[in-house]
Amino acid sequence: MKRILYILAAVAVVAAALFSRSTTLRYEKVECSIAMRDSVHLHTAIYKPRWGKNHPILVMRTPYSCAPYGDDFLDYLNENYLYRNYLRRGYILVFQDVRGRFMSEGEFENLRPALGTTNEATDAYDTVDWLVQNIEGNNGRVGFYGCSYPGFYATYAALCNHPAVKAVSPQAPVTDWFMGDDVHHNGVMMLADSFNLMPMFSHTNHTPTTEWLPTLEHDNSPDQYTYFLNATRDSLRSIMHPSTFWDIMAEHPDYDEWWQQRDVRQYLYNITPAVLVVGGVFDAEDCFGAWNTYRAIRTQSPATDCRLVIGPWAHGAWSHEDAEILGDFNFGSKASAKYYADNFELPFFEYHLRGKGTLDAIPQESLFLSGSNSWASNYDNLTRQTFYLDNGTLTTKMPAEQSSCNYTSDPSNPVPYDSQTIRRRREYMVADQRFATEREDVVRYISEPLSEDTSFVGNIDVKLDVAITTTDADFAVRVIDLFPANDRQYPDYQMLVRGDIMRARYRNSFTDPTPMTPNQMSEVAFTLPGIAHTFKAGHRIMVCVQGSWYPLAERSPQQFVNLWHCNSSDFVPTDVKIFNSSTITFNKL
Repeated sequence: MKRILYILAAVAVVAAALFSRSTTLRYEKVECSIAMRDSVHLHTAIYKPRWGKNHPILVMRTPYSCAPYGDDFLDYLNENYLYRNYLRRGYILVFQDVRGRFMSEGEFENLRPALGTTNEATDAYDTVDWLVQNIEGNNGRVGFYGCSYPGFYATYAALCNHPAVKAVSPQAPVTDWFMGDDVHHNGVMMLADSFNLMPMFSHTNHTPTTEWLPTLEHDNSPDQYTYFLNATRDSLRSIMHPSTFWDIMAEHPDYDEWWQQRDVRQYLYNITPAVLVVGGVFDAEDCFGAWNTYRAIRTQSPATDCRLVIGPWAHGAWSHEDAEILGDFNFGSKASAKYYADNFELPFFEYHLRGKGTLDAIPQESLFLSGSNSWASNYDNLTRQTFYLDNGTLTTKMPAEQSSCNYTSDPSNPVPYDSQTIRRRREYMVADQRFATEREDVVRYISEPLSEDTSFVGNIDVKLDVAITTTDADFAVRVIDLFPANDRQYPDYQMLVRGDIMRARYRNSFTDPTPMTPNQMSEVAFTLPGIAHTFKAGHRIMVCVQGSWYPLAERSPQQFVNLWHCNSSDFVPTDVKIFNSSTITFNKL
């Protein structure tokens, strides 16, 4: 048996080597510097077939480097099956460093808005114009794609209005860093991710380079939970210095015009190319972007052929070989990267860029239901189902009398978001929640066992009627699938389906925050990013409400103070009441 395994391994190595060799024989790499309309030059790497014609062009613009530079070929061309599929079909693949990053000239700006005479849309236009005129053998059709920050640039490419751009796929696109995605959720800083992400964009004086510039290394010893306990935004700003974006955030603590200009959704009108928005329902970084980019296009550009694919995936996992596996769960072959490529992405680009095949089998919205592990595409019969948070019970019956569940939120002992906090891991999105649900500062509301399979899709609306003894507080809400004790594979498992956090000061306006009045009931309403999940018969639904979700999200001082200038001593406990008129509303399939 071992001999057979050795032979198979050897064959695989030889096959990979032969494919790698054939790639370099069939393709050539060209590096060029493309001038934008303001004479700034952007470094561009082009992988094109050595012969033939009528080749479509597929472009990714990125702040993360289009390395390797020089004669070496991108490893992905041989290691990632998505790229192999495009190569085998004769696509011209283009990778470009955006302004101010790596080998491109100009000034980098985080979330550069669509303002002025040059922006990310005009850079996409100028790039396309040069490509179709200068690359031999292209068919005059161009597509854009990108995941995460490159997804942000793909969204802007959809706005460039170049007639050659026929198809764009923003995947887990960064969309609005104040309301959702990596940096903030509902104005609450996502501490673990922000602290790790921002140093990558901390350099202001740019000289073209092939290397990642050095950044400050931060030792989060002994773990992130302990490291951040005495931290404030101001102290972290000192540690992060120099970090231009942290300094800018300090100048714009609320959702003012600066942030609003960087919400991509406001520009999504009159889009001419077809759009395929892709996301993961268990994306720890940019879950917000996919759902909201799609909704904005459908609402503001209704004539656009815009489709949505949401799978049970972590961030960008749909391009990885183990896409269907996350934490303790295997969602099956229909959640695999191959299934995604064969049924969604490849048909999309093949149809629009090569005129081959059909899109008849791709619904406008394709959502994979975790729990039942199946794709759903019929949303004609969605109904709204509201549950009341009533004295530990999640019920559809309106409470007869007012009452409350109470807890004390202490920022010196915040509720952890995961059973381990050494680093932020992607698996927390589906992790067993038993590590936190029995804490005294977590209130739980549990439904009766479900009599039948129940599927919910899309956003979840939360309305909390609360009173606190201070002037501000955070409210984190977790929606959990409670497995029964007799489940063979997951007895008593508490699967996180969705969680998010809201800051009370923003309950009326994210632009003009207001303090809470101590001991007075107020409504705090917010929306959790979309889900696609089936709660199986016999399972129960649990909703947890708590004052922190740490250190994934920063702690609140629980006072109405400037978070960029407060001290550790400003962090105080608050007593919280959650009244039983509070509700959570799902879209039932």
